[in-house]
Amino acid sequence: MHNIELKGWEIVRFKEGTASRLNEEVAEEFPFTVMVNGEEFATMVCSPSHLHDLLVGFLASEGIIRFYDEMKQIQIDADVGFAYIELTKPINADQHDHSKRFIGSCCGKSRQFYFKSDVKTAKTINSKLMITVDQCFALMEKLQIQSEQFIRTGGVHNAALANRDELLAVRTDIGRHNTLDKIYGHILKERVRLTDKLIVFSGRISSEVLLKISKIGAGVLISKSAPTDLALKLASDLGITVIGFARGNKMNVYTHPHRIIEANR
Repeated sequence: MHNIELKGWEIVRFKEGTASRLNEEVAEEFPFTVMVNGEEFATMVCSPSHLHDLLVGFLASEGIIRFYDEMKQIQIDADVGFAYIELTKPINADQHDHSKRFIGSCCGKSRQFYFKSDVKTAKTINSKLMITVDQCFALMEKLQIQSEQFIRTGGVHNAALANRDELLAVRTDIGRHNTLDKIYGHILKERVRLTDKLIVFSGRISSEVLLKISKIGAGVLISKSAPTDLALKLASDLGITVIGFARGNKMNVYTHPHRIIEANR
């Protein structure tokens, strides 16, 4: 199940004082419960697309796995919203002390547990990737062009794994953190090397988003939206170049600007 589900909803639209009835497409919000080694681990609210990637990236982001082959079996029952994962190892008590977590489609306090796992999984990035300003704009434009579900519903976020010239994988979800977990899962599953890769993103750059970029291992993050101060402090400490407000022909480089060059060499 890789396509974002769009649901028709009958609405009354008012335009210039005149009412009309029509069907409006809205993005589906999907509760998804994750069972690990026979025990309930978390329930996420997400979009029902690329669920395999989401599971892999989520478990890696939480420090439950480091490599794809640490999962012996994955069964997904999308009809009832459950996934069953068997690992090659037990979950230790420290990893499982926040059992039965509920993770909403928004970010921030709904994922109140993430700071603890980040201590073990956040990484300092030493990427030597260099990218031009024009390449940054081109990548953001390509993400916008591929954002069909956002154009149709206004209710989803997008993230992409990219090199300097192309988007290599694009993932969409109602939760911006879920898009990054889906990208992370793809990277682990396909064993993608990140030496020349970066992340292009549609959402606000919160501290949680920045930490996910660190866990993924990307040295450059391009977003059309704003960062928070804590995200920038973390980016500065962790060696990540943060670009925000990449729209049209303007963008702000907040941290580690040495990776951004003005023209093609």
